[in-house]
Order: sequence, then structure tokens, then C-alpha cells
Amino acid sequence: MTMTDTIHGASVARDIRAAFFDIDGTLTSFVTHVIPDSTVRALHMLQDRGVKVFICTGRAPSHMTVVLDMIPVHFDGIVGLNGQYCFDDSGFLEKESLEPDDIATVIGWLDAHPDVVANFCEKDYVYFNQVTDSMRRTWAQLGKTAPAVHIDDPHTRTLEHETFQISPYITLEQESEVTALCRNVKGVRWHPDFTDLIPADGGKPEGMKRFMRHYGWTREQTIAFGDGGNDATMLEFAGIGVAMGNATEPAKAAADYITDDVDHDGIMNALLHFGIL
Repeated sequence: MTMTDTIHGASVARDIRAAFFDIDGTLTSFVTHVIPDSTVRALHMLQDRGVKVFICTGRAPSHMTVVLDMIPVHFDGIVGLNGQYCFDDSGFLEKESLEPDDIATVIGWLDAHPDVVANFCEKDYVYFNQVTDSMRRTWAQLGKTAPAVHIDDPHTRTLEHETFQISPYITLEQESEVTALCRNVKGVRWHPDFTDLIPADGGKPEGMKRFMRHYGWTREQTIAFGDGGNDATMLEFAGIGVAMGNATEPAKAAADYITDDVDHDGIMNALLHFGIL
């Protein structure tokens, strides 16, 4: 649909073709651990108007099922693992995994810091190197949207399976230390307790671009919704970037518009604000 807005102080005709949504804290609530009814209606209304809707999350595909089973919406595509694994049910697939040398470097750093817990993400399997109290506390915040916890040995699994993301529970200083040791790795955060280590040339905007190339869209034809630090680049890149009212400061700073929080119809209200619905 075509619309006119005043984003960045200019009146610009908009033809929104695609909407990208983070999951945790954006589609689902950290308070109720469900997706608001108004959000479900908004997603259906977008599709009725010919706008394609996409998940755009740091979760691995195998960690989305617990959430997607709660949402009565058929999404047109998935941007998973912070842009590193993109697919739909028509056979489209584009992906980028971490490089083996960088994986070995991260594992070596973890070996030197045996108290650090880390999450390793493959396409169909996600596991921890160990379980700690801090990890249990963080996982508990997801409530019923928390996926099952598996423990495995990254020393052997990473040699045999593609690893797209490693998420150690470390400080910002430790994150800088680890990424400096690697050739092509950066960290993105949606939670203060841990970082998602992904390829340095990756990120949610790169995942959006994969679908944009596939459909022939421009960035001006996209809108994105998010709440975490790992959403900031996505919100900055999208034609319209919307931060939830419950968003972190980096996400709010990167957004064109700050809507209400997830528990107060933030997605529906933003879409009405911009005249998309």
C-alpha cells in the first residue's frame, strides 16, 4: 500500500511491502509470555493488505517453534539467528555460518574461562556447554516461551555441524576481548547477561536484505519492529524502524518512532499511527 509520512522531516511516499518483527519483547511479552490479541489482528490485517510479514529474531529455527505454535499466523518467511539463517516454506534459503577458525578461537577462550556458560546454535539443534545459576535465571525470564535446554560438547559438535551463533554469558569487556581474537566475529546483545557472537558482516539487516533481493524490494518498502540492542541496526536500516515502548535505549535511539510497549498494543498502534492499517 502507498502512504505518505514525514519521517526524517520529509514528506515521502511509502509503499510498504514487508514488515519484520523481533520475537522476544516485541511479538511476545516478557510479562505475560504470550502475543497480545491486538498484535495477532495486526499481523492478519497486514497480510490482508498484501504486506508480507517476517520473523526477524536472534533465535535459531529450532527455538522458534515454541513461540510460533502460540501465534495463529503463517509468517511469509523467517530471518533467524540474527540474520544468519533465512528461509521460507517455498524452498528459499540463504545462510552464513561462523568460520571454523573463529569457532575454534571462541572455544579456546571458553576453555581458558571454565566458569563461562555458552549457547551454541545450529539450524536444528541448540545446546549449552554447561548450565549455571545465571543461565537458569535468564532462561526463566522467557517463561513458557523458553525452549528446552540441551547440554553437549562443542569441541566435537562444531567439527561436524554448521554453527551459526555462539552466545556466551560474558560482560562487555569480555566480549571485546573475545571478538578481538577472532577474524570475522562481532557481538550483538538483546540481554545484558550475554552476547550473540555472529559473523562480523552479518546481522538482522543482512537477513532483511536476503529477502529484499529475493522479492525485489527496496529498504524504503520495509518496516521493522524491535526492542533489543540486537535490533538497533535493523531499526536503523528499515524504511520505518519502530522501537517498542519497552525497548532498550540503543533500540530507541536507532528507531524512527517509539510506540507503546508490547503489553499495550504497541505494534497495532504504530501501524495505525503511520496509516499502514
